[in-house]
Amino acid sequence: MLIDSHAHLDSHRYDGDRAEMLARTQAAGVGAVLAIGIGEGPAEMHQALDLCRQYNGQPGIPKLYASAGIYPHATDEADDAALAKLDRLLAEPEVIACGEIGFDYYHEGAPHNVQRKGLIAQLEIAAARGRPILIHCRAKEGTTDAWDDLFLVLEQHWRGTGLGGVMHCFGGEWEQARRSLDLGFLVSFAGNLTYPKAQPLRDVAARMPLDGILVETDAPWLAPASSRGRRNEPAWVAQTAHVLAGLLGVPDQEIAAATTKNFFRLFRLPPDVGN
Repeated sequence: MLIDSHAHLDSHRYDGDRAEMLARTQAAGVGAVLAIGIGEGPAEMHQALDLCRQYNGQPGIPKLYASAGIYPHATDEADDAALAKLDRLLAEPEVIACGEIGFDYYHEGAPHNVQRKGLIAQLEIAAARGRPILIHCRAKEGTTDAWDDLFLVLEQHWRGTGLGGVMHCFGGEWEQARRSLDLGFLVSFAGNLTYPKAQPLRDVAARMPLDGILVETDAPWLAPASSRGRRNEPAWVAQTAHVLAGLLGVPDQEIAAATTKNFFRLFRLPPDVGN
């Protein structure tokens, strides 16, 4: 069994065929999906949880989990009401993570100081609720500025919790991967691992320990190379897993087993869930 550890199932791009897409996911051997609850801002944070409650238990559909969080560029909306909503969502049993949260210095958006304040506020809520975090980190081209700032915050406000988290859609270098592992994070690889120009990322992936990795789609974005330009979907996480298996020199089944085990361990889920 594979797990797609990061997919935006509430995207409007699935509105016409969401049930069919989820059925294809199960048929492809993906037994569980973590639905990311950021929506288009805090007003839509609940949508991933709603999908869990709509689809869980239906035959032929993978097990769905949810997260909730305020995306870096929406942190200017992280007022008291939004943070209270996040706290309520993280109290729900289906909501197993806070995220995706973090820093994005690549795109124009919320000022860096606003992103920092919003991240710290969410770390405090996640810690109080005992939820691991899903980190989005994207630096300016050719720099490590966002990573440098992120690790400063995590060392001060998160390491001591022991809760760990996921470096979602990892795009850093080995130094950032090493520091992530040291902080108790899993490093998650998405479809961009398969892109022709992604050799530096593949070089990092080839050095990863099996107990430190996850796979994801970030669907509906970042379709793997064979389907690039099309709407991505969780069924295609197998293509990323296959490339990762080749880089690490292990069978596909070993990547599936390791990433599934890592997912259950991080989120403290019983190992038979999703089978």
